[in-house]
Amino acid sequence: MRRSKYETDDRPVEFSVQTLRALVPYLLEFKGRVALALSCLILAKLASVGLPFLLKYTVDALDAPTENAILIVPMGLLLAYGAVRLSTVLFGEIRDTLFGRVTERAMRRIGLRVFRHIHALELDFHLNRRTGELSRDIERGVAGISFIMRFMVFNIVPTLLEIGLVISLLLINYDLWFAVITLVAITLYGIFSVLATEWRTGHIRAANKADSASNARAIDSMLNYETVKYFSNEEYEARQYDENLAAWEAAKRKNRLSLFALNGGQALIVATAMTSMMILAAYFVTEGTMTLGDFVLINAFMMQLFLPLNFLGFVYREMKGSLANIERMFNLLQAQPKVLDVPNAPELKVTRGEVKFDNVEFFYHPERPILERLTFAIKPLQKVAVVGHSGAGKSTLIKLLFRFYDVTGGAIKIDGQSIQGVSQQSLRKSIGIVPQDPVLFNASLLENVRYGRIDASDEDVDRAIQHAHLDDLISRLPEGKHTLVGERGLKLSGGEKQRVAIARTILKAPPILVFDEATSALDSHSEQKVLEAIKSLSATQTTLVIAHRLSTIVDADMIVVLENGAVVETGTHHQLLDRGGEYARLWKIQQQRQSR
Repeated sequence: MRRSKYETDDRPVEFSVQTLRALVPYLLEFKGRVALALSCLILAKLASVGLPFLLKYTVDALDAPTENAILIVPMGLLLAYGAVRLSTVLFGEIRDTLFGRVTERAMRRIGLRVFRHIHALELDFHLNRRTGELSRDIERGVAGISFIMRFMVFNIVPTLLEIGLVISLLLINYDLWFAVITLVAITLYGIFSVLATEWRTGHIRAANKADSASNARAIDSMLNYETVKYFSNEEYEARQYDENLAAWEAAKRKNRLSLFALNGGQALIVATAMTSMMILAAYFVTEGTMTLGDFVLINAFMMQLFLPLNFLGFVYREMKGSLANIERMFNLLQAQPKVLDVPNAPELKVTRGEVKFDNVEFFYHPERPILERLTFAIKPLQKVAVVGHSGAGKSTLIKLLFRFYDVTGGAIKIDGQSIQGVSQQSLRKSIGIVPQDPVLFNASLLENVRYGRIDASDEDVDRAIQHAHLDDLISRLPEGKHTLVGERGLKLSGGEKQRVAIARTILKAPPILVFDEATSALDSHSEQKVLEAIKSLSATQTTLVIAHRLSTIVDADMIVVLENGAVVETGTHHQLLDRGGEYARLWKIQQQRQSR
């Protein structure tokens, strides 16, 4: 299988200033909440820095008490300590509650943006994607963005602010060595954390890749459950799935060992710094230059400093992990669709319903042309059939008509308007299709028909069901039109799915109809039912039929015969038979097969 240019890979994506700027609008959607949350954050940090001083004064008061002070001063300080401690927690909870709404809305907005972006990408992307892998990448990417927004705003900057305040207070109030030890420890901690986390990111990325691969394999296997059973390949699928799980297990093991090394190194730096500070503080207490309260204050400051510093290390690690998670989603968002509307594209206006293929050329690769200077027209209300061998380019015509791809030469026009000059949405609203293999949603039969026009009333849906000759099917179903059709409509037969697709198209009521080999895989009874529905549907609309069974298009106003991407014959059924060309040869072959 060829690799799509949009297929994600393992190249790192830099978390650039542009990316940060792209996240700002999501933060500013609730400016008042963000401002109030930041105010709570500042108050919480100021309160937390004041806690060690309350401890110092309490200890000093208890160390040298007087008769009155033993009841009044320490008790007041302890009550103040409790109040400040409570305020830090409350301010933090209020902050998280306020900002939670911002984060959740950002996740919703970004998730919607990715969803819309995927639908905006052309067919080439979707032919090469793996649904399970793509779904997992989006899920982790959105969660990663949420983590980055939340912790960058409310943890990284505040922690750096707290570190600066603590170092400044140590420098002002105590010996220079306290500030020096703290600064050296923080510097070593930061350098070690960055280097070790960069090393770990490769293992995180490998684990994510293996996780996505195993998820994609599982979903592919479940979607193709029947094929697996037909060929008795359950054990093969299990082995393939286990190979992906083994790769994930190995990557997670390396990830876990690297985390142990990172946490161990950070703990060594923290323990060494705190021990050094405590030894230095104890020395000054014994020298009489510091009180016992100062010793407690230094200890409290160190704990207060290294706890957020340790948390900062955790946040940095998680941010790198989150970046690894959103790399693939960012790559996806950077993919630009090939098929784009022109600026300010007008809507397609269908007045007559004439479709013209004018010298159309198309190729997927220049060395292998699919269509070459193809020209024919479908006049208003005509039924035109296109026939030919497999690979002649029949289905490509439909993809070009719907602008899943753009022509590489010539033009396709509807009522004189080039489809490349109008909006894609208006174009596709004007065309209805019954594909060769309709895929239904895992919903009720009623909702699958309603998908043709989602705002349709139940009465409109019922009329479409009647015109598609679905009444007999619905009467046999246990829950009637509310019966679930199963994953991809697997609970229905091929003919039943075709009639649901026809009902859906009837409900859409487009001026132009396309039938892509709608009866090629049906038995005679189902084919007759579908042909009746097609005949009644195409009587009042311009119709293009891609046909395999020639017997189904003998009533066509014109038949176009394709060979190697070019038109070799046109005419009615009888004209082409009288001509004795390619169509007559195909007809003869099919008649001989039917007579056997």
